[in-house]
Amino acid sequence: MAYLLPFAICLALCLAGVSLYRYGNIKRQHIIVTLSVLMAWCFSFLIVFTIPLDVTSTLYRQCLQNQRIGISVTTLRTIDSINNNDSLDIAPAKLRTEKNMECQAPWGMIPEAVFPNLWRIIYWSSQFLTWLIMPLMQSYLKAGDFTIKGKLKSALIENAIYYGSYLFICGILLIYIAAKGVTLDWQKLKAIASSASNTWGLFLLVLLLGYALVEVPRSLWNNAKPGFTVQYAYFKLSKLNTEKAEAEENVDDVLESLQGINRAVPNNHELRPCVETIMRKVPSELLERAVRNYSRGGNGGGTSTIVPSEKALIRIHKQVIKSLQTMQRTEALWSVQVETVLHLEDVARNMNSPERRFKSEFPHQRSKFGRILYSPVLHWYWACLLRSPFLKALCVLTAFMSGLVVWSELTFFQRRPVLSIFANILNAAKHSYDFLTIEMLSMIVLCYLFYCTYSTILRIRFLNLYYLAPHHQTNEHSLIFSGMLLCRLTPPMCLNFLGLIHMDSHIIKERVKETYYTQIMGHMDVIGIISNGFNIYFPMCMLAFCLATWFSLGSRALNALGFQQFLQNEDIVTELVQEGKDLIAREKRRKQRAEDALTRRRDFSRPEVTATNEYINKYRNLNISTAINNNGRPTQNIPSDDLLGNGDNLHYSTLPRSLSDEINERFGISTQMQVGFKGSSSANRLEYDDNEGAGTDPPRGLFDDV
Repeated sequence: MAYLLPFAICLALCLAGVSLYRYGNIKRQHIIVTLSVLMAWCFSFLIVFTIPLDVTSTLYRQCLQNQRIGISVTTLRTIDSINNNDSLDIAPAKLRTEKNMECQAPWGMIPEAVFPNLWRIIYWSSQFLTWLIMPLMQSYLKAGDFTIKGKLKSALIENAIYYGSYLFICGILLIYIAAKGVTLDWQKLKAIASSASNTWGLFLLVLLLGYALVEVPRSLWNNAKPGFTVQYAYFKLSKLNTEKAEAEENVDDVLESLQGINRAVPNNHELRPCVETIMRKVPSELLERAVRNYSRGGNGGGTSTIVPSEKALIRIHKQVIKSLQTMQRTEALWSVQVETVLHLEDVARNMNSPERRFKSEFPHQRSKFGRILYSPVLHWYWACLLRSPFLKALCVLTAFMSGLVVWSELTFFQRRPVLSIFANILNAAKHSYDFLTIEMLSMIVLCYLFYCTYSTILRIRFLNLYYLAPHHQTNEHSLIFSGMLLCRLTPPMCLNFLGLIHMDSHIIKERVKETYYTQIMGHMDVIGIISNGFNIYFPMCMLAFCLATWFSLGSRALNALGFQQFLQNEDIVTELVQEGKDLIAREKRRKQRAEDALTRRRDFSRPEVTATNEYINKYRNLNISTAINNNGRPTQNIPSDDLLGNGDNLHYSTLPRSLSDEINERFGISTQMQVGFKGSSSANRLEYDDNEGAGTDPPRGLFDDV
């Protein structure tokens, strides 16, 4: 029944692929980034799914070993009794007892030769990805150089500075080991490398679990309260509005500097291709706005004669990449949060509906199959009636699991008596050869630890530098960062779990048969401070982090430092909630105006409008394939650079769309007449002539007629 391993591999690959499709944009991002992140996520999921199989296989091998030892002891006692002419009545009974103690193979038994090779491939491939390949890729994408050689050089320099501290610490440890008189061979060096990585991961794992084991049940309970959820959504919307405004200001400042450089570098200059490379990364709408801001600031009268150096272009290129990434992230978060607030307001409005049909103020267009599968009646029962009790039940269940994990973390080093709850459950199932219970227990505990750890990463978002946004809004840097963290946190999490169930002999100091996973990972026995101190007693600090999270000490500290946190009965929180209400009211007015304009466009249908609409589409398609030079004249677009070309494949021309862009994609482009005012520039106005039906250049904005 070795089919469980292929099933686990397929499940891990499918889960990683679906997650990557949900968060990333496979069509836009580079194939190397896609494959690297897919491999990192798949290996991490596969470790979690395969550890229970390794545990049951180890217990089965231990059962066979104990059976052979028992039969050997019985045989020796029988021979000794024959030599001493003692009674032989006991020996046949013992033989029958040992014969009846047959070890049953676990469900999904895997051959012993599979696990060592499997763990070596998975572990060392994931470590190679997380410590070498992915950091280089991340630095390569952020580099501002214009050639492959320059980008690789910048990435190597940045990572050399980062890993220099690690090499310095490793050198000190090697000197310490040599001073202790320990001989080092290749196996011990590999054990030191893997244990150092696991120790780093264990340090971060304890911090994340100390936060998540309390915050996961509490967030489920708070999400079950509609009033609290709406208030918190208003608060987050207000903070996101501030971040979005700061990101837009930063982009305007960077693009204004870029526009000055664009006008300073002539067309026949050797650095002109570098400027064109930077300009191709800027969306045309932002580029036009930068031109207007540059001219409005008094700089449009002349062109600077000072040509910037290549280092200056590299610096402005890096600033453009960083600022556009920040703007993309904030726009994605803003659009998601607006939809969340609108949905929560719809839930509050439908809570006391006598019709028991969910009615949305701004309904989304869904397919006929989607409307049948998730009807308004079913939507009302779930959102208004069943969701709150379901979340409260999950809160109780996760709180119980968190209590078991914390207690086991505090007591897993105690061998006699066994205080770890997970170890007691495993021992009871082991004596009755209930391998299915052992596999289910291992899978449930590992999945809960995995969810708590990774949900913390998504919730904290590391100061909003990296964030996994759904609906294909996650950039390549955030995907690479998530893959790195998964590869670094999953191995120490599994080692910690094996310690909780007393399957690690170097922690409980008892001779037990170890899993193949532990044999491949190795132990940090060459450094006594870490093996006997940090790896055992540092997980006990999880209780302190849980208490700090329970009393919201971190949020209170951040709030005192000026980083607004959602704390009840605070004046600043009340002001931000009210600001969020005003912002969502403004968004609702924009949506309403857009729908009114849509209604007018449907009623307004003329043949000349259709011809003009075709002209607009032709103009838009032409505009996509052009770039703007320093004189404002369009030039043919240069082939886009990618991870293997002269630059990076970030494609910032497809930033998160505005509300008008989304409505135009769903319902078509605005075709109404635009009112022309006196003194207004006609370069960006579209006017209809009663006789010819022709006009000037198409409108710059899609909703200038609203």
